[in-house]
Formats: sequence, C-alpha cells, structure tokens
Amino acid sequence: MSGRRTAQAATRHGLALVTSWYPRRLGIMAVIDLRPIPFTRDPARRFPQLLGGLVLYGTSMALMIRSTLGLNPWDVFHEGLTRITPLSFGVITAITGIFVLLLWIPLKQRPGIGTVANVLVIAGAVDLALWLVPVAEGLVWRIVMLVAGVVLNALATAAYVGARLGPGPRDGLMTGLHARTGWSVRLVRTGIELAVLAAGWLLGGTVGVGTVLYALAIGPLTQAFLPLVAVRTNDR
Repeated sequence: MSGRRTAQAATRHGLALVTSWYPRRLGIMAVIDLRPIPFTRDPARRFPQLLGGLVLYGTSMALMIRSTLGLNPWDVFHEGLTRITPLSFGVITAITGIFVLLLWIPLKQRPGIGTVANVLVIAGAVDLALWLVPVAEGLVWRIVMLVAGVVLNALATAAYVGARLGPGPRDGLMTGLHARTGWSVRLVRTGIELAVLAAGWLLGGTVGVGTVLYALAIGPLTQAFLPLVAVRTNDR
C-alpha cells in the first residue's frame, strides 16, 4: 500500500498518520501512527501521559486567556459563550464538547477513553488554572504568557494525542467530516475553525495577535513534539 493510501485509511479510523521530518539531520522522514490502540497496551505509561497532557492543555488555555492578547478559534467561541451565560469557562468547554460528540453519531465516529477524558479533565484543569493564574500586568508579561500558552498547548496536544487513547471531540468531528465528505482535512479544519471563530467573535470572544500566532504556530510545534512523546507499536 502506498504512503498516500495508508494515510487515507488511517484517517478513516479517526486520526491520520502524521509525517514528521524529525530528525532532519539524518534525512529520515518518520511516519507517526496516531490511530487508537487498545488500552491494555502499556496503560502505565499511556494513561498518565493522557491525563498529564489534558491537564497541561487546560493550563495552556488559561495562560492564553490571562494574556488577553487573543485566543485560539474554539476558545474565542467558548469565551463568547461565557459572556452570555453564568457558566464558567471550563463548564462551557465541557458542554461544547458534549454537543460536538453528538455530531459524531451521524458521522459514525467511535469515542475512546481519551475522548471522554478530554471533555472532563480539560474542563476542570482550565477552571483551576484560571483561579490560580492572575491576569498578566504589562505588555511583556502578557506576551510571555501568550507564547508560553501556545508552546504548552502544542506539547499538551502531542502528549494526549500521542497517547493514542482516542481523539478529542473536536478532532473527531474534523476527521469524521473528512471521511464522510471526502474533503481534505485542511479544508474541513479551516472551515470548522473559521465558523467557530466568527461565532465567538460575534459573541464577544477575544480575537487578537494571539489568535494569529496560534494559527501559524500550533501545527509546526505539535508536529515537532510528536516524535518525542507519541506511543509507538512494534510494527511502526
């Protein structure tokens, strides 16, 4: 099977194979398999990695919020909803995750342990971090918080996705739409994120330089971290 066909088949299972040019100095193109594997395979490593990644993800969200320099598209939407409801940011992310999971049903996507943990752990982690982390004072500290939030978000994404215990609700929506429509992952993801970004902005969510930085940096950073934390099987 060619590399292209292998990647297409993997996408139909929820998460595509990710190609990484690491380490470049060796001239090796490494293919990282992110498809879910049974929980019974090395749970002592994978489950703590999943939980740690999700806690770190929630913390990175809080850092970007406290920087007040702009959020990623989904968090613009979440923040917008907090402005019209009495609910906390974490509760909003959990409710949104549940609604997104309902969209999996017609797409025939299957949740895993990581999918459920994604909804619950991130919600608690972001609310706790927002309680602990004050709003940044001064432009320098705001920039530091923003950059730290984006980098930690990429590391967190690589950690929980690399644990291979099931995609998060929003990742599964993207790959499910790709599989059902035949549209490219890039087109589907861009369409989803532009839609939630527009809705969040209309609701009063924070759009700024952080939104642009996240859009440009999150993909390359996540791909750079994946080879360091992704769980590999004997056959790959």
